[in-house]
Amino acid sequence: MDIKAGIIGVGSYVPKNVITNSDLEKIMDTSDEWIKTRTGISERRIVSELEATSDMASKAALNAISNSKINVNDIDMIIVATVTPDSPLPSTACIVQEKIGATNAIAFDLAAACSGFLYAMNIAKRFVESKMYNNILLIGAETLSSVVNYDDRSTAVLFGDGAGAAIISKVEEGGILSIINGADGTGKDYLKIPAGGSRIKAGEYSIKNKLHSIKMSGNDVFKFAVRKMSEESVKAIEKAKLSLEDIDFLIPHQANIRIIESSAKRLGLKKDKVYVNLTRYGNMSSASIPVAMDEAFREGKIKKGDKIVLVGFGGGLTWGSSVVQWSI
Repeated sequence: MDIKAGIIGVGSYVPKNVITNSDLEKIMDTSDEWIKTRTGISERRIVSELEATSDMASKAALNAISNSKINVNDIDMIIVATVTPDSPLPSTACIVQEKIGATNAIAFDLAAACSGFLYAMNIAKRFVESKMYNNILLIGAETLSSVVNYDDRSTAVLFGDGAGAAIISKVEEGGILSIINGADGTGKDYLKIPAGGSRIKAGEYSIKNKLHSIKMSGNDVFKFAVRKMSEESVKAIEKAKLSLEDIDFLIPHQANIRIIESSAKRLGLKKDKVYVNLTRYGNMSSASIPVAMDEAFREGKIKKGDKIVLVGFGGGLTWGSSVVQWSI
């Protein structure tokens, strides 16, 4: 009998420090109305001076493990999806492994920007269904405040910090019915952090020109996202051998309210069937989908047996979509 991989536990963590649109008005040329109208964002969370990506990831992980009813020693793989690791070396996943005491787990990071969690889910599904690993901890965690240029209002207003986690294991009912990942490197310059790697090394020039912060071609990313979010959702539904009418809930990447509304309309879903926490958190990149998934579950918006579409896009350019039948 074939093994089915599914989600058996979810958890999340966001920092306590809230930065409102009004706070941003005081340090840059913007306004609450301008931000809300163009993005739907009202506030975002920012880490304290003592917090890093691994700290948030570890707290989200422990919440997910507790929710799953398994023991931390049962975790045999940790994947952290992030573009803001604690440091280039070691991996943030190894730091998380030590922090939570998951001594039996292998650990590695994955970089696919905002699509990272869905890339990691694809990997986890294959490992569980091939019987190589049993309980895989997936984490999407970002400290985007560390790479935001507050002189660039077009990007600084968009991003926040946070972490979400899920445990992928064998399930008897439901599970990950389909998953799709994709990439298009021709769009690599639309959303990037130019410096800090081997191409542009850290130094006086890169720091002076703020090349260690996010650069984005907003119009290009918007057009790509509107098209891909709906297209890839439909593809995942078709791959699961379902129809639009079978879908109970949509959990999209939280980047822009207009993109989310466009995707929901294409899928024929009413507002109460689409989870949106963008207003409170902004764009948390790889953390957006798992944080939204955890909140939707805790709020009773999704329940066992529901068929849920997860969909996201990110720098690279990358994208991912999945249909999950909720197993908890």
